[in-house]
Amino acid sequence: MHITLNGQLTATAALTLREMIIEQGFVPDAVIAEVNFELIKRDRWQQHLLHEGDTVELLSFVGGG
Repeated sequence: MHITLNGQLTATAALTLREMIIEQGFVPDAVIAEVNFELIKRDRWQQHLLHEGDTVELLSFVGGG
């Protein structure tokens, strides 16, 4: 299926949000996820099914001073 990931059209074979995060090379503990403008809590990633055309934003926090 095709989703938009961080602004770019991306093909994925993953069925769930967690599978897609790992498939795309992100570290699950280092990101937060938003699907179609809804924040999805980490404990729901494995149950959250992706659909054709979903928009996913993965954000990471960077510390600094």
